[in-house]
Amino acid sequence: MTDKDKSTVLIIDDELPICRNCVKILSSLECEVEYALNGYDALKMIETRSFDIVITDLKMSRMGGMEVLSRIQEHYPEITVIVMTGYASISSAIEVMKMGAFDYLPKPFTPQELRSLVQQALNKRVIRFQNQKLEKEETRRSISHQLIGNSPQIKKVIQMVQKVAPTDSTVLVYGESGTGKEIIARAVHANSKRNDRVFFAVDCGTLSDNLLESELFGYTKGGFTGAHKDKEGIFKLADQGTVFLDEIGNIDKEVQGKLLRFLETKEFLPVGSTELQKVDVRLIFATNRDLEQMVQKGLFREDFYYRIFVYPITLPALKERRMDILPIAYFFLKQFCEKMGKKINSFDESSVYRLVEFDWPGNVRQLKNTVERAVILCEGDQISLTDLPLFGGLGDAEEMFKNIPETNEELIKVKKEIRQQAILKVERNFVLHALMKNDWNATKASSKVGLQRSNFQNLMKKHNISRPDEEK
Repeated sequence: MTDKDKSTVLIIDDELPICRNCVKILSSLECEVEYALNGYDALKMIETRSFDIVITDLKMSRMGGMEVLSRIQEHYPEITVIVMTGYASISSAIEVMKMGAFDYLPKPFTPQELRSLVQQALNKRVIRFQNQKLEKEETRRSISHQLIGNSPQIKKVIQMVQKVAPTDSTVLVYGESGTGKEIIARAVHANSKRNDRVFFAVDCGTLSDNLLESELFGYTKGGFTGAHKDKEGIFKLADQGTVFLDEIGNIDKEVQGKLLRFLETKEFLPVGSTELQKVDVRLIFATNRDLEQMVQKGLFREDFYYRIFVYPITLPALKERRMDILPIAYFFLKQFCEKMGKKINSFDESSVYRLVEFDWPGNVRQLKNTVERAVILCEGDQISLTDLPLFGGLGDAEEMFKNIPETNEELIKVKKEIRQQAILKVERNFVLHALMKNDWNATKASSKVGLQRSNFQNLMKKHNISRPDEEK
């Protein structure tokens, strides 16, 4: 795109009212729209100025849409072409799609249909150019570690990290599972005056309250059953450094109270000890739960909530910052290629679109696992849909027009086959999604989804799914 502010669209139709109507419909989009009444004039206009999208009628008295499409594909392949016609048929749709048209718009169409299709084309152009740029770009590690992307949301997060990092203020990171809350904590530590000291990450959701307390504060010999010798806790070991407490909403009120006292005084009592110890530790907390709502329900201490709610940073879900998906995917692609000794340069166009369009319920963690598996599976120098476990096997627009049933008997047979394929696809994605959300731990994944481990493993065998490290 030559114009960074507005995209350009050219309408080609030999009926002036249709051209003017299309211009009016598209005026609400962020683009400049012009029109030509025949293919010859349109190609002359394309020679003198740059257009991002061409929307051409199929049947025109002077140079039809097929010829226009053919010449654009030959001389201006970067232009996206949409074909519209009042003579809609499956054969003509297949032909224009084979020739490289972006899509096919039968007349009559509604304003919303036209706007939606043009917006899709504009979005895909942006993705295509971003992909081309990232393919050539070297991965740069910013001072904020793996906080990758150029979306307004992530830029705001980076600014907040850079402001709070040099201070000793307590930070609370909000975000869905897999969004990268620990990355934020590490970024705060890396850009702080404590960056040459130790960083401890503790997942409060995986430890019982008693175990968490003894891990954080340490214990003395005989402090509890099984305490055969003194043990220094994480707070003692992290003196002058940073401790990150993830999933803080999972701890009970008693431990919350002890953490509150530590925040106020920097002092703590090891389990079984009567001697206070004092350290200088910065605490960073994180949660995927609504702590304010938990306070209202009496599940979280109000005084502790207000004490840790000093500098909250909200990390948006990946689907809320789609323009960051490709940069993150490329970061992981280059990371895993280096790790596995592979030379994979990029993602192909189809896989790029699917990556950006997917909602990523497991967020950055799920994207990372998906790219890792794709690198393992890929045998060429470019990731394709078949290498992406969540998307492999999905057909394109042209496939929709193949093997059309001609009798009711054939229709019933095709519907049954499609249903069976869909079930297999859903099953496969169900298993992969469960594994990715649980770090490829089959026992944990089966428990989370409510299946017996043996049944879950049978599904893994059925779809030939195994841990990525087992395939190396």
